[in-house]
Amino acid sequence: MMISRNTLSGLAASAAAFCEGVMADDKPRFDIGAAYTADYWTIARGEVHDSRYLDNLDLTLGWQPLGEDGPSVFLYGLYNNGTGFSSELAGDAQVISNIETPVRAARLYEAWVEQPFLKGRGSIKLGLYDLNSEFDALDSAGLFIASAHGIGTDISQTGQNGPSIFPITSLAARLSVDIHDDITARFAVLDAVPGDVDHPKRTTIKLGGGEGALMIGELEYRTGDAKFLLGHWRYSADFDAHDGSTDGGNAGTYIRGEWAATDDTTVFARLGQAAGRFNTFSRFFGGGINHTGIWQEADQLGFAVAWAELSEGYQQGNPTANSREVALELTYRADLTNWLSFQPDIQYIINPLEGSQNVLAIGLRATAEIN
Repeated sequence: MMISRNTLSGLAASAAAFCEGVMADDKPRFDIGAAYTADYWTIARGEVHDSRYLDNLDLTLGWQPLGEDGPSVFLYGLYNNGTGFSSELAGDAQVISNIETPVRAARLYEAWVEQPFLKGRGSIKLGLYDLNSEFDALDSAGLFIASAHGIGTDISQTGQNGPSIFPITSLAARLSVDIHDDITARFAVLDAVPGDVDHPKRTTIKLGGGEGALMIGELEYRTGDAKFLLGHWRYSADFDAHDGSTDGGNAGTYIRGEWAATDDTTVFARLGQAAGRFNTFSRFFGGGINHTGIWQEADQLGFAVAWAELSEGYQQGNPTANSREVALELTYRADLTNWLSFQPDIQYIINPLEGSQNVLAIGLRATAEIN
């Protein structure tokens, strides 16, 4: 399973502003960003008692050579130490830390060109692209470290090498149009197999060979203090089913929303489903609450749950497996300066897919950002 990441909010915000063409004038503009994220995690309860240090470095460069009405160029490189915590110790499938990767590598993560049209109400984007940068993404869920709150487990589990999300992306074409002041429609076609399965450290663009495409569409509706997302995705290639057959139809649908209940408190929820014939999990529920300003104006306290149901096909082939994996997360983030934050985090994993005992994991994240 690939890992969805909803971290590095400062970089994400600066990139979003850049992509929207926020400029004081029509002069060429450069946006440069860097972020270093370090996690220290330990198993306080479970089959093993051990700890791991994970880290991730992000470097971004945005350029609008012709001003806000012209094309935008965006480059994003990352380095990750490739240390496993969920994969080596906790045994959960939904992944406790959203900076965990399977291998140590430095890679080109995104490289795309975006051209606006319709006086900025639409745009076309081409290149290496993280679909979770725009699809299935909510600001309120960005506080949480568990991977399932970045992009749903129903999507992140899919594909021969995962979909085009952290830490490996693929070539894509994305269309976005504001069809109403409150409604945005997005559609993307992506190479279905990011990178090279046999050489996971490489940044590879490989088309053809029967890999097929991943197609995803999403409607975003904004009203008052709420935002709602409705999305559907489908692979064009055939996949091996749990019963041994090979067929098409690996697809799924999700609905997601957030609501600002007060000036300081936002709640969010997500429901998703994936074709149970091909995938480990057939249904997913995620939700939580995010409160700002506990002790400081900008600090955040949150609680979230990620609930993934095993598909019937997987359970038939693995009769001893539990019917679901559930992750509970309590987290607090404090900005010590305008560039440094600390985030203690506690997660309790019920029925980890690859473990025989529930897991209590305690972690601390430090993030340094320059934008």
